[in-house]
Amino acid sequence: MSEKTGIRNTIRQHILNNSKEYTFIALIFLVGIFLGVMFVNNGSDTQISEVNSYINNFIDKLKNTEDLQSFKILKVTIIENILLAISIWFFGTTVIGIPVVFGIILYRGFCLGYTIASIIITMGLGKGIIFTIISLVLQNIILIPAIIAIAVSGFKLYKSIVKNKNKDNIKIEVLRHTIFSFIMLLLLCLSAVVEILISTNILKKFIKYF
Repeated sequence: MSEKTGIRNTIRQHILNNSKEYTFIALIFLVGIFLGVMFVNNGSDTQISEVNSYINNFIDKLKNTEDLQSFKILKVTIIENILLAISIWFFGTTVIGIPVVFGIILYRGFCLGYTIASIIITMGLGKGIIFTIISLVLQNIILIPAIIAIAVSGFKLYKSIVKNKNKDNIKIEVLRHTIFSFIMLLLLCLSAVVEILISTNILKKFIKYF
């Protein structure tokens, strides 16, 4: 068995073993996306106008800017993703913090739904979908599973704390949660690299068509 196959099987087994938790957290994320889309679709004319103005200004800036200062933006994005991972990890280690974890996942889904809906309303369905695929898909293929995985790990820890009062067992679960969250943090940093150095540069090449 190759190393890649072993890793793939480990990931598959992990998801199967925690399928209920992954389904629950994924549903929260999807609800967030739905709420984001509904918020844009039901926005006032003033709000829609502001969204159109923001996106059009972003496109114009991207068209007219030669030096995007990619590494400066990358640094900021990595820091934001690190803070996101730490927040989900921290609140996932406390019983009272698990609703905050759910709230963070809901909010991230809302932001994604809001962004996609805003792009499509501004550009139209065809161009909007293409713009979304170029600008959002690659990094979110990594980011979304990573933040959901950290949330699932925190949810599992929460259930372990509630069910098992043994301090030694809880310490082991906290350590597992921490190690797992750190691995997902590395994926979030990779997501930032993909977003700024790959997706943005691809978008820059195609921006003249929007």
